[in-house]
Amino acid sequence: MSEVGKVLLLMGFVLLILGLLLTFFEKLPLGLGRLPGDIVIKRDNFTFYFPLGTSIILSVVFSLLLTLLFSLLRK
Repeated sequence: MSEVGKVLLLMGFVLLILGLLLTFFEKLPLGLGRLPGDIVIKRDNFTFYFPLGTSIILSVVFSLLLTLLFSLLRK
């Protein structure tokens, strides 16, 4: 059961860091949210924003981090 506790603590820490990054999202130097694949449609009283490029980049990064995490926990 102690392994489950360690995983939950690590996931909580990762969520905390992610929450802090999203809070200060506009101040990130990486340009996340303004990548070429992000879709922005602006009309008179309507703005639709779908960060497709950012979502793909973050998905790849988080997949690699979780793969690394699970491989380290298995040993």
